[in-house]
Amino acid sequence: MTTDERSANERLTGGQPSDERPSDEQLAVEMIGRTAYGRVATSMGALPFLALARHIVVDGRVLLRMPRGWGYHRAWAGSVVAYGTDNLSSARPGDSLWSVQIVGQCEPVEPTAAERERFGPAPRLADGEPFEPAYLGIEPQFATVHSEDGTSVHEAFAG
Repeated sequence: MTTDERSANERLTGGQPSDERPSDEQLAVEMIGRTAYGRVATSMGALPFLALARHIVVDGRVLLRMPRGWGYHRAWAGSVVAYGTDNLSSARPGDSLWSVQIVGQCEPVEPTAAERERFGPAPRLADGEPFEPAYLGIEPQFATVHSEDGTSVHEAFAG
């Protein structure tokens, strides 16, 4: 295990040293935390549906902020959703490219004041209407982590 992996694993296990590699779910959540936005997907009326969301990572969960006016939060609350992100637009030359996806139950949440602050400023408008946030949380139950250049996912994480 590399020093970076050990450090990441200690962060994921609450600071307790461990010689075990983080699980795919832990690694995926840690990598999601490296980005600010992702895409949430579910089915609506038996058809796939995908939308953009702002996210933060809190205690191994992914919290989402999205426009309430879109109404999508009603379809996702109580459903199993997939949430994914990547570093394709932020990778520098020579960086390992990666993508992650978690799948889990999505539920409405009421973030704390500190969590709301971590989301950063909300947009003023969404589709020309005043932005009113809806917050959802996903508890990862399954994850996939991929590296495009053939690097192991644990090496991609350290990169």
